Amino acid sequence: MKVGLIQQHNTSDVKDNILRLKNKVRECAAQGAELIVMQELHNALYFCQEEDVNQFDLAETIPGPSTENFGALAKELGVVIVLSLFEKRAVGLYHNTAVVIEKDGTIAGKYRKMHIPDDPAYYEKFYFTPGDLGFQPIKTSVGTLGVLVCWDQWYPEAARLMALAGAEILIYPTAIGWESTDPQDEKERQLNAWIISQRGHAVANGLPVISVNRVGYESDPSGVTNGITFWGDSFVAGPQGEFLSRLSNTEEQIAVVEISMQRSEDVRRIWPFLRDRRIDSYTEILKRYRD
Repeated sequence: MKVGLIQQHNTSDVKDNILRLKNKVRECAAQGAELIVMQELHNALYFCQEEDVNQFDLAETIPGPSTENFGALAKELGVVIVLSLFEKRAVGLYHNTAVVIEKDGTIAGKYRKMHIPDDPAYYEKFYFTPGDLGFQPIKTSVGTLGVLVCWDQWYPEAARLMALAGAEILIYPTAIGWESTDPQDEKERQLNAWIISQRGHAVANGLPVISVNRVGYESDPSGVTNGITFWGDSFVAGPQGEFLSRLSNTEEQIAVVEISMQRSEDVRRIWPFLRDRRIDSYTEILKRYRD
């Protein structure tokens, strides 16, 4: 299967962001992509750098404008698209939600981000209610997709539960970057930890991983921090953690990458981690901490 990755630098012009995304979807489809993945909250700037009630105006219903807009494009091009939206579920109830659009333009399924961070410049708990749909893969015409979102990528439990539920690929739309005051060695450690964690999910579960990040600088509207430089580095890893593609650290970029679904079968036969799990001894994992 050929997978398209879209790594984009966004501005405050939402209409232009969406237009450029759609053009990049067309480019990926022209190169043979069957599945196309975009970054977290891809329509706008990463608004979670501040706590501002006016930002809730960016939220939309599902179904809604974006699912209709990109649904029409998916149907026209005959591709599956993974969206990442600010979902308005009800007045005062919002989620960070990934939506999978099928080739015929319909909604194949959605996933609401389960792990919600609350760090300087990432004030997501102000905006998003934790997901309530669980770790349920989404069945599509191109395979069963284990779609997670950004902060979820640090949790091996999330990746494992998707794998145990039959996911054939793990997908992470993402928005992560550096605050400018961090020294260069700390920046490198953060980036490497992000990559290593997700490659580890690929290895531990014998599945390919697709991680798509935004790129470029976005200022902090509150002025409290120096803003975020999103580090790009979107990548695809195979089921042994091997890089199949890695995008620019600084530039907008698309890539169309071929993934072998058979390779997961082959790797799991020689590394049967699921077979050797000691499920009778894991009950302690359900505790917050073992005192």
